[in-house]
Amino acid sequence: MAASGVGRATLRVALAGPPNTGKSTVFNFLTGLSQHVGNWPGKTVERKTGTCQRGDTDFFFVDLPGSYSLTANSLEEEIARDYIIREQPDVVAVVVDASSLERNLYLVCELWELGVPLVVVLNMMDVADGQGLRVDPQALESALGVPVVPTVAARGEGVSELLDAVQAVAFGEARALRPPPPTSAAVQALVESLDDMVPSDLAISYPRRWALVKLLEGDRAIVGAMKKALSTNGWRGVNSFLRLHDDAILEIAGARYEWVAETSQRVAHRLERERVPLGERADRILTHPVGGVLAFLGVVAAIFWTMFSLGTPLQERLDEWLVQGSAEWLESTLEGAPDRLVSLLADGVIGGAGLVLTFVPILAILFLALALLEDLGYMARAAFVMDRFMHLIGLRGKSFLPLFLGFGCNVPAILGSRIVESPSARLTTILVAPLMPCAARMVVVALFTGAFFGGAAALVSWGMVTVNLAVLALMALLLSRFVFRGEEAAFVMELPRYHAPNWRTVLMATWQRVRAFVVLAGTAILAMSLVVWALSNFPGDNIEDSILGVVGRGLEPIGGLVGLDWQMIVALMTSFVAKENTIATLGVVLGAGEGDVNLSTQLTQIMVPAAAVAFIAVQMLFIPCVASVAAIRRETQSWRWTGFAIGYMLGISFAVGIIIYQVARLMGWGV
Repeated sequence: MAASGVGRATLRVALAGPPNTGKSTVFNFLTGLSQHVGNWPGKTVERKTGTCQRGDTDFFFVDLPGSYSLTANSLEEEIARDYIIREQPDVVAVVVDASSLERNLYLVCELWELGVPLVVVLNMMDVADGQGLRVDPQALESALGVPVVPTVAARGEGVSELLDAVQAVAFGEARALRPPPPTSAAVQALVESLDDMVPSDLAISYPRRWALVKLLEGDRAIVGAMKKALSTNGWRGVNSFLRLHDDAILEIAGARYEWVAETSQRVAHRLERERVPLGERADRILTHPVGGVLAFLGVVAAIFWTMFSLGTPLQERLDEWLVQGSAEWLESTLEGAPDRLVSLLADGVIGGAGLVLTFVPILAILFLALALLEDLGYMARAAFVMDRFMHLIGLRGKSFLPLFLGFGCNVPAILGSRIVESPSARLTTILVAPLMPCAARMVVVALFTGAFFGGAAALVSWGMVTVNLAVLALMALLLSRFVFRGEEAAFVMELPRYHAPNWRTVLMATWQRVRAFVVLAGTAILAMSLVVWALSNFPGDNIEDSILGVVGRGLEPIGGLVGLDWQMIVALMTSFVAKENTIATLGVVLGAGEGDVNLSTQLTQIMVPAAAVAFIAVQMLFIPCVASVAAIRRETQSWRWTGFAIGYMLGISFAVGIIIYQVARLMGWGV
């Protein structure tokens, strides 16, 4: 607890809980637009923080990664428990699903044993009621000796009471009497024996008794910390004791599960015979080996159709207003100013970064669709039905989840590969993730297909995405069969409950992604646009004699194989910084900020449809952006594998581009 001004206090609150309990919904409702999203220091797991104010108290919330227990079985669980233990927040609010108490109370039991200042958030009370389940919060509060707050976070019900409970616990106003933690006499004897073996002054960063219990459970992090802290002889004795009692973990877990079962039966009662929920009936189709795949393809097709049918007209209107209108206003306002200044602002700023911003409507639709599917609970079903296909290419269903994230951005797709248990499958996932057609690439696809194929734009786009996915599948198959021959891992995944979308959560996620894109356009892409403008304007006025023109013409023979002139090759090169730079560069080079001819029309004047299709293919498969390269290096810890990813994508992109260009010309698209 810290002071934050005269008469004010700041409370640090950690939001914990298993996945799919509505924890993020609680967090979003409490923090709103005050959220900050980043990564945990030195980790690739997302860190969300936010604030809210109530009376004379400022609340600082940390949304911890979803965890089933406090055992370090995953990076997420390790991060969550280490924050609670080492950072010592003023209150830990653990969110549980009221309709699945037996599944969620294990984590509550462990936090209870740890002795942290605790508030239990009994969320999804409406779901429990809908299933004929009556949950008594007061009975659970009596069993735990800590405040229990019933909530329906999706509607904001109980959130105010949650803040009251947090304040009461932090300021010592809530009841502090707790029953002893569930254990057995045998486990207690083992803990006491370990306590005698471990020096009382041993320096470890965990509570002593809790660490001894975790040592009996075989927790990897605690075992490592003890091994490092103890002397060689001391660890040898402790290790021998642990080996002798390696079944203690069953006794410890058994006592907890017995407590969980007894507590659940005492506080939850079924009022009527359980009906088959609508979600289970939907799963008969959505998880069917055939129907589920067809449904998934239909969902993806619907997203693309919506992007082009609604997003493209909005993009065109925004282009007329933001690019053409702003350029005309600028030229009239700066009449008589130096030509270089007008060109810098019209071509470098408006024609570059400004042009990229016109694609916000298309991206917003894509981000909204992804957030909606995730909030509905559909994403896990998609991974489940795609497991069979993923297995054919040497991966498992868990690889599908990070790969599908690649539709938004390749960076989280690469970082998300950590959920894949098999090292070989994880490395394969990392290496093929940049082949996913990310949102930035889709912006380029939208520009070119809209310019050259009109009403058939969605169909051509779908075809190009199919080519991308086919290449991804082929590369994954080759890597898994001939490069990595890793172990098979069973595919186990919890399917979250379906629920009506929480539009606050969905819109918040969409806004955060759109805001990140706008920030990128206003920083890195703007800077790159100005660099491209400078390179295209110096040393002379003629762009073909500029630095950019000389470099581009030097590479033109390579571009000629796919029907591309030097401007297109230069645009391709600058996409290494960010894929959106392709559009920004073309806007600068072709002067999209000048005159009344937009970029789409200009492209149709300098390219034939065959070259346009080839360019799309090359761009979709081209080397990853610099952020993705950094993510690959970070996850593989190898420049060799990073270089391999860059090299194979460079080779494949031009090979596929050449094939498509030649085939398109034979089909009559070369004129």
